[in-house]
Amino acid sequence: MAIKFSANEIRFIALFESMTGAMVKDCILDDDNAKVTFVVKNGDMGLAIGKGGSTVTKVKKAVGRGVEIIEHNEDPAQFIKNVLSPAELKSIKIVEKSNDEKIAIVNTDSSNKRIAIGKNGINIERAKLLAKRQHEINNIILK
Repeated sequence: MAIKFSANEIRFIALFESMTGAMVKDCILDDDNAKVTFVVKNGDMGLAIGKGGSTVTKVKKAVGRGVEIIEHNEDPAQFIKNVLSPAELKSIKIVEKSNDEKIAIVNTDSSNKRIAIGKNGINIERAKLLAKRQHEINNIILK
């Protein structure tokens, strides 16, 4: 799935990459919650965060909103685990339906389920969007 970025997203990606040295694979702006989420190349998390969080703190000041950083992974299950962190997940199973639809079934306990869903469903909705954009997974079901 080809990702199309808005002018604002492109601006934030350029700023983030120049400040951190990390390569951005995806970016989502959440204007309702004044937040920007960056998906960085596998292995670039350290660059993105910086020593003691110094780099991400500078990025937050520069963009004027909250910043979330997620490490990309070619393995869809590991990627979903990264997106839903800090929720502890028991298992993630990717199932392909007969109509070529891919679904991720995620098992976790009730306290971690609340973390995975997030306030007003914000975390799970972001996870669904990123899973679709990065791995063509149509839905994530929490059990």
